[in-house]
Amino acid sequence: MSAEATNPAVSPAPAPPTTNRRKGRPRIDLRRLGRAALLGPATRDRLPDAISHLADAHRAHHPDADLDPLRRAYVLAESSHRGQMRKSGEPYITHPLAVTLILAELGAETTTLTASLLHDTVEDTDVTLDQVREEFGEEVRYLVDGVTKLEKVDYGAAAEPETFRKMLVATGNDVRVMSIKLADRLHNMRTLGVMRPEKQERIAKVTRDVLIPLAERLGVQALKTELEDLVFAILHPEEYEHTRALIVDNAARENDPLAEISEEVRGVLREAGIQAEVLIRPRHFVSVHRVSRKRGQLRGSDFGRLLVLVNEDADCYAVLGELHTCLTPVVSEFKDFIAVPKFNLYQSLHTAVARGDGQVAEVLIRTHQMHKVAEAGVVALGNPYAAPAEEQTDGEGERVDPTRPGWLSRLLDWQEAAPDADMFWSTLREDLAQDREITVFRPDGGTLGLPEGASCVDAAYAQYGEDAHACIGARVNGRLATLSTVLKDGDTVQLLMGQDPASEPSREWLEHARTPGARIAIQRWLATHPSPAAEEHEERDGERKDETPAPRPAHDEAAATSGAANAVVVVGRPEVSVRLAGCCTPVPPDEVTGFAVRGGVVTVHRVECAAVTRMKGLGRAEIDVRWGDTTEFRVTLVAESFQRPHLLADLTEAIALEGVAIVSATVEPPTQQRVRHTYTLQLPDAAHLPALMRAMRNVPGVYDVGRAQHQAPAAH
Repeated sequence: MSAEATNPAVSPAPAPPTTNRRKGRPRIDLRRLGRAALLGPATRDRLPDAISHLADAHRAHHPDADLDPLRRAYVLAESSHRGQMRKSGEPYITHPLAVTLILAELGAETTTLTASLLHDTVEDTDVTLDQVREEFGEEVRYLVDGVTKLEKVDYGAAAEPETFRKMLVATGNDVRVMSIKLADRLHNMRTLGVMRPEKQERIAKVTRDVLIPLAERLGVQALKTELEDLVFAILHPEEYEHTRALIVDNAARENDPLAEISEEVRGVLREAGIQAEVLIRPRHFVSVHRVSRKRGQLRGSDFGRLLVLVNEDADCYAVLGELHTCLTPVVSEFKDFIAVPKFNLYQSLHTAVARGDGQVAEVLIRTHQMHKVAEAGVVALGNPYAAPAEEQTDGEGERVDPTRPGWLSRLLDWQEAAPDADMFWSTLREDLAQDREITVFRPDGGTLGLPEGASCVDAAYAQYGEDAHACIGARVNGRLATLSTVLKDGDTVQLLMGQDPASEPSREWLEHARTPGARIAIQRWLATHPSPAAEEHEERDGERKDETPAPRPAHDEAAATSGAANAVVVVGRPEVSVRLAGCCTPVPPDEVTGFAVRGGVVTVHRVECAAVTRMKGLGRAEIDVRWGDTTEFRVTLVAESFQRPHLLADLTEAIALEGVAIVSATVEPPTQQRVRHTYTLQLPDAAHLPALMRAMRNVPGVYDVGRAQHQAPAAH
């Protein structure tokens, strides 16, 4: 069977705390659905008793829904699965019923529910896709086919990348495919109890690493939070039991500070004449655990949050104003996800209010529609293809999903751009590991959603796609910044683009790219534009066995030898001549090592220098060296800057003001409006180096200053 499930009575975790449901309809315990779903064969013309709960849940969200497709889908599924049993001994039909009820509770439309009832028939019975198309139409066939393909995917670390890639492409084309898959996994996780412990752990890890991040990106918080709790119970049973005890103890307390604060909030909004529903929203187990680890001793108000539901967007801000006026706001907790929605469509205002006794209540303010989307994500958006045809095609007859979150749109771009499946797989796994997003602003008022830790490189490719190859710099909050600058939430980023159509990305950009879009674009360009100079250099390095170091320009030689005898001491051999390597220009307190070269000279390198790795690989013996007592040193620095008048004069003045002597300077011809300056400098004290580099970076137009890493061989 495709669904791995067991006895619901021994589920590893209780149902997580839930939000308030519609009044007048009792909560259905999906885990106890079991055999009660099978109340005998259905007649041809009436709704089967087995799906009455499903019909009630569906009509609660879609009062005018046509239930006939559900009746016919159930009849086909029940007859096809008849005789098949789950591992717990229950009739197999209970599984697709439970999965479909989960989706109905979230507000899925009829087509999704119909496909959900049939989602295992093609894989596990004699039903064919052609039969599904004839009975229910192309849309249902498409969804059933997509889910059937997902069932064959191994989601673990050993998953075959190309299969996973195809699966996600199918998901990107229709988010309802993954919605059914997530509900399927949730029901299986709820009924995982009698599986062998090692199998429970394997399934839980796959759910944690792949499916929970996907649920987050699809905005299906109701599924995501319960999956998190079920995984938590299996992978961290001791911490889960401790958290459960905290929740039980808090529930038994006489005074609930959240209830008291909620009454106060209701009073404030009632006096202001704002119609609003104020609810207490309990935290789920993983959320309580995170707060406990962050704050230590928990307060009563830490076990939940207040949820304020209103009718219009403007009412959200009216509520916020009243709360901040009449109660004590915790200003640092305010976030506006209405003006700037999250990447998964989430919208809400976040704030917090404090009482005199130290209790702080977090408050979420949103409209009823925002709340529906916050809980159910893409599931709550209905059938994305049901609008008028002229609004739903791209001009070539292709289906267009106007509600698809930006992440899924980007995913399709990644899979098309990635040179191979392995690259797509690795970049996707990196992206799924990111659980926080920041918003940065463009000068024109637009926004870019990026993962936490993203750099200006990521912003460039997010805004310009492959045209970002021509990016030559950036301004962050009005100040010149390097492309490696890590962005913070709320930063304003202006990307500076070169005019040369032959512009190319730097290999170093890969070190600063955090988004799959940026990494794939850079890697694809590098793969199709190998550097002849780099290949020649690597070949020459690989063939060179001579111990004689490559010749360097005269100013590097001077920098390497002048004063070096006093600067470095060879341990046990103080009389030996030493030379500071020009490739890495070591200065105190760099950790250094040495290698003997011809003439009895010892060259000194920083231990992280690439030349050290190369020589050790050739079997060269290291020589123990240490810094001597001298304070005066020479160092080679490279300044990268944008081309502008008087830049050389300004840099020279900045260096002189730091009391540093310039031994020599080289300015390379401008390339793509960028200029590279190389300075060999005499420092009165090596400890002064950081201040010198800061002073050089502060010169307008300079976007990076670093130690020289490699000196090209001199021309013969």
